[in-house]
Formats: sequence, structure tokens, C-alpha cells
Amino acid sequence: MSDRKVAVVTGASSGIGEATVRVLAGAGFDVVAGARRIDRLEALSAETGCRSMRLDVSDLKSIESFAAQVPAAHVLVNNAGVSERLRPIAEAMAEEWRTMWETNVLGLVWMTRNLLPQLEASGDGHIVNIGSAAAVEVYPDGGGYISTKHAVRAVSRNLRIELLDKPIRVTQIDPGTTITEIQLKRLGSAEAADKYHEGYTPLSSEDIANCVAFAVTQPSHMNIDEMLVRPRAQANIGNVYRTTSTE
Repeated sequence: MSDRKVAVVTGASSGIGEATVRVLAGAGFDVVAGARRIDRLEALSAETGCRSMRLDVSDLKSIESFAAQVPAAHVLVNNAGVSERLRPIAEAMAEEWRTMWETNVLGLVWMTRNLLPQLEASGDGHIVNIGSAAAVEVYPDGGGYISTKHAVRAVSRNLRIELLDKPIRVTQIDPGTTITEIQLKRLGSAEAADKYHEGYTPLSSEDIANCVAFAVTQPSHMNIDEMLVRPRAQANIGNVYRTTSTE
């Protein structure tokens, strides 16, 4: 590591996490990328110069081992997350809900707890939690994922209060419809995703990565508490203007 600021990004093997590694590396950060798919991380390291390490945020021992190998950190981007298939609560499956809560909520909490000493020691720490428009809205059949993102927002707001006397900023970024692997899994297939996105332009992973970079490069006295970002054509989850018919 150099004298540059260190940014840790979880869930960095695809989507928003991968894009965030690229954008922050380009902005001059030394980036530590963590994810389960180490083969993808190695390719990203070759491209960006980031340091890559295997990380499973649903496994506390994996988090502790990862954090022990990061002696300094200025930024933590809690991006790792999963979503299972859309189902009504009446058909909720225990294992799917457990997986989402262990990754999206508990993983974020344990990552934050284990890197807080490094963030505080930096003198200018910043926690960025990647939430979702589902942190502030609800929609049919998404109860499991929605509940985790509502919880992430509560954690972010609690951290903002609890760390007020520390040199640590807390930001939550809530993307509207964004093309990622998570989106494909939730909808069930690439064909279903194409149909869902038909007639308008959704956000890209790079769009959200640029929001992360904006938040973490503001002056240290300035905190972007929350950033809700949507496609221009999306007023909320249920109201999207499409230029072509989806019938």
C-alpha cells in the first residue's frame, strides 16, 4: 500500500462493487477488493491494480480474517448483497430469507464493526452502505429483500448518530432500477430482465459507482447522508415511463 487513501469494497466481483473498484482506483485510491469469487477478483486486480482477497460477508470468521489483513482503511463500501427470487410473504422460504439477512444486514454490520478501528485511526473515515430504493419503498413479492434494505437504512442512520463524535462519515446510497446480477436473479432470467427494462434506460453499475466516488471525495466536514438515485424514467418502483409497449 502507498500513502494514498485506502478504500475497501465488498462484493467486488461483479456489478456495483466491481464498478466501484474501477472508479475509486481511477480516482486515486488504493483499493482492497473483497468477494467470494476470487478468480474474478484476480482479473480485476490485473486490470486496476487493486488488492484482492476472498471475503464471504455471511461468514464472521471470513470477515475477521479479511479485516486482520487490512491494517489501514479510510473508506469502507458495504456493497455485498444478495436477493432471492420474488415471492409473496405467504410463500416465503426460510432459507432464502436467512441468506438475505445474513448477507445484506448482518454481513454489513460485522464488516463495519471489524473495520471501525482502522476507519477511526485514519482520522477521516467514511462508511458507504449500498442500500436500494427498496429501503424507502415496498412492492409486491419483494418482502424478503425489502426488509433487509429497510434494516440497512436503520443501521446507517444509527451509525450516523453513534459515530457523531468520531472522524467518520456515514453515507447510504439507494439505487433505483439498476442492471446487475442481483437484478437478473430476482427476475429469474435474462429474458425476464430484458422485458422488465423494456422501453426505458435503467441505471448502470457505473452510475452508482460514480455516486460513491462523489460522496467519498467531498471535503471531510461535509457528509452526504443519503442519496436516492433513480433512472430519469422512474418516479418510484411502481411508476415507470416506457416509450414502447411491454404487452
